[in-house]
Amino acid sequence: MKATVFQSDAPLDERRVIVRRYEGDVEMVELRWGLRPRDGGPRAVNVVRSEGQTFPTHRCLVPASEFRHKNFSFSLANGDWFYFAGIWRPANEDWPEAYAILTIKANADIAPYHDRQMAVLTRDQRTAWLDGLVPEAEILRPLPAGTFRVQRHAGSSAQPMLAV
Repeated sequence: MKATVFQSDAPLDERRVIVRRYEGDVEMVELRWGLRPRDGGPRAVNVVRSEGQTFPTHRCLVPASEFRHKNFSFSLANGDWFYFAGIWRPANEDWPEAYAILTIKANADIAPYHDRQMAVLTRDQRTAWLDGLVPEAEILRPLPAGTFRVQRHAGSSAQPMLAV
């Protein structure tokens, strides 16, 4: 499958591929990006701060090959693809089944560009996240310095982008 690039501020009703455990099976599905806020507000939430929170159920993975912020793209230095850690919620009477990506403090490679980043999991961490085998504080943390390759895009749009 070829990665496609889309803006991280794309319409929140846009459907995107996630991987989740559902009724004991691992499945890939397309869900709406953006959860309804717990307070019932009208504005969807596409990222959720992970610090101090637990996510015992409804975990998901968002496959990706790179992400962008302003004129910079970030990919794994080894060229591998990865996952963003996320959560999903079932549909309710006025909101469809949807997901959001978790955020963490930026690692040393990303910190010069932004103080936060989406929680990146390597492929060997996917089962640990989906099945809750590791406490959140141990898996939702910045990867070591040198993990990401940073590339500048001269003349690029200043909008944040994400490749999945």
